[in-house]
Amino acid sequence: MISNETFRQLALGFPGAVELPHFDRASFRVNKKIFATLLEKNRLAMVKLPLIAQSVFCDYDPSVIYPVPGSWGKQGATYIELKKINKTVLREALQAAYRYCSEKKKKPS
Repeated sequence: MISNETFRQLALGFPGAVELPHFDRASFRVNKKIFATLLEKNRLAMVKLPLIAQSVFCDYDPSVIYPVPGSWGKQGATYIELKKINKTVLREALQAAYRYCSEKKKKPS
């Protein structure tokens, strides 16, 4: 069981990570890209993962980690139930999202 404050501390523990508002939730960004969000009232987080990593994390327990419904989920947006997740798995998911969003995209030659 992870508190909102613990989630916030983990997300802000990465180099260059900042917290900014994003509609009705807090967003956590690196290089101006959102790698995670937190909907505090529902204790629900979202992480942006590469699709392969999304499938691996969702295999952990589909009632705890699952794709966001609709097209966002098909692009790697993944919900995490903070009431059910353990800290180690959450930290790994956040790290994967942070790495994915901090990578510089190569421009086609």
